[in-house]
Amino acid sequence: MTPSGPGQPWGGWGLWGCPHCPAGSPAAKIRHVTCRILIVDDSESFRSTASVLLAALGLEVLEAVPDGEAALAAVAGDRPDGILLDINLPGRDGFSVATAIAATYPAVRIVLTSSETEDVSVALLETCGATAFVPKTELATADLGVLFDRTAPQS
Repeated sequence: MTPSGPGQPWGGWGLWGCPHCPAGSPAAKIRHVTCRILIVDDSESFRSTASVLLAALGLEVLEAVPDGEAALAAVAGDRPDGILLDINLPGRDGFSVATAIAATYPAVRIVLTSSETEDVSVALLETCGATAFVPKTELATADLGVLFDRTAPQS
């Protein structure tokens, strides 16, 4: 291409010779970036149901694993944006797994969940690095998109 016309170095064409990319246009803004979620629960049925729920909310399920050791390996490999983590797991419990993940990957948003809610205190959530606790009975109505949003301030 040869320059032509004042102020039009490429004959009116934009950057890289594209007419739809004018040189003076502002930067593009990304409106929606999918949040990638790891599900950790020992119940195959729950993992399946949670996968459907998260997908319906526009969240991408990277993987669904049955225990804490598999969760730690998945986090190291896939680097999810968020984790839906059951508290009652075989082997290491969810609090222990959350603590280990939060220490190594502090940007990962961890939402703990369980059918049993009586042993979950705010102090315990804070010490294990979890973003929130949502009882399993409330997952369908909780605003999981906000809880897993990395741009939202963590409490």
